[in-house]
Amino acid sequence: MRRSKRRKTSVKSYSETEMANKFDIRDDNKASTITKIGYKKGPTCDVYEKRESIPLRCKKTGVLLFKDHPEFRPNLTPKEVLQAGSFGGTYFRPIYSSVTGKSYKDVHKEFPEDWFKGLNMKRQVTRSTYDKGINKYGVKCGGDLHMWESSGWISDIDPYGWFQWYCRFYMGRRSSDDARQISRGNGVAGVKGRFRNQLIGRCSRARKCFDDVSISPVIRQALLHWGYELTEKDADIYTSRKRIPKLPRKKKSD
Repeated sequence: MRRSKRRKTSVKSYSETEMANKFDIRDDNKASTITKIGYKKGPTCDVYEKRESIPLRCKKTGVLLFKDHPEFRPNLTPKEVLQAGSFGGTYFRPIYSSVTGKSYKDVHKEFPEDWFKGLNMKRQVTRSTYDKGINKYGVKCGGDLHMWESSGWISDIDPYGWFQWYCRFYMGRRSSDDARQISRGNGVAGVKGRFRNQLIGRCSRARKCFDDVSISPVIRQALLHWGYELTEKDADIYTSRKRIPKLPRKKKSD
């Protein structure tokens, strides 16, 4: 019998501690350049005049459908991310951007008031100190703005980062940075997303349901920040493709 010469690829396993510091993923943008030791310059981008309509949600799968970018399929709107409890309540805090050299505050006001209905703005949206108790899964998840900026992740048009880009993209803005940001989002939470599939694998090994929050709460919180929540259907597709044990179903209550 001839042995296959095909190499086996290893799958990296993220620890919960490591995940807590990997809210944002390194983007090896070839356009980035080293401006000083350990510091990368983020991309300079253009905002297009043409706008697109707000996406509809697929009734069957729950994913959001962007007509001009069908490859991007998050299943949570920006409003749902914020309402769930995210970013330790700090995302839209006042900041000074090293990328643009400007200070920002009240940037959340460009978005619909409905997104923030029922939220305590000072505690859950614009607070200056991170509070993991605000988060849906009660865990810390994320690095500071300096870390993102120094690694070249932040563009000049979205100084707050990926989620700011997502909020604007969802509302119809289009820019020269969309392909990069979509690629980053898919790399984390898409069909081949490392964190999404890492979570499914952990559930499978532990023989737990897809929504058992005892399994990797940090990964779940990170995925929430990227506009995604694991579904049973997505888990079934992955386990079938990888030929690993299918996740158990919840027992029906009497």
